[in-house]
Amino acid sequence: MPLEPKPADISRIPGALRLYQVSSIITGVFLLLLCAEVYAKFVLGYELEMNGSEGFLAFVPRGTVVAINLSTIILIVHGWFYVLYLFGDFRLWSLMRWPFPLFVLIALGGIIPTLSFFLEGPMTRRVKRSLAQIEAKKAEVRS
Repeated sequence: MPLEPKPADISRIPGALRLYQVSSIITGVFLLLLCAEVYAKFVLGYELEMNGSEGFLAFVPRGTVVAINLSTIILIVHGWFYVLYLFGDFRLWSLMRWPFPLFVLIALGGIIPTLSFFLEGPMTRRVKRSLAQIEAKKAEVRS
């Protein structure tokens, strides 16, 4: 029998859901950028440089970046947004009182390209459906 959210936590769930949704999209976008960057760096042999001698944005041979290395910045930004994504995942998971494997599945969304995009919709619908059921039970008890 699945657990339901605690009554005291129900008011916190919409905020946790918004954090999860936003961090899911941002993390997914940066993960795709990171995948493209890794491909460019290790397969094609180029890194993305900003404000260098080649212009505002330019692909330069690997290891020759002298200005701002956007490849490294993409890596760092994805890492920090993944931390935020994990926090949002944990917060939503703990408030909804879901089973642990679901937490792991959602966490994989930040390291498997495009998975966060595919999970965000079903998780949002699941939360909203659960909140609607709780609200319906409250209305039923009041009448």
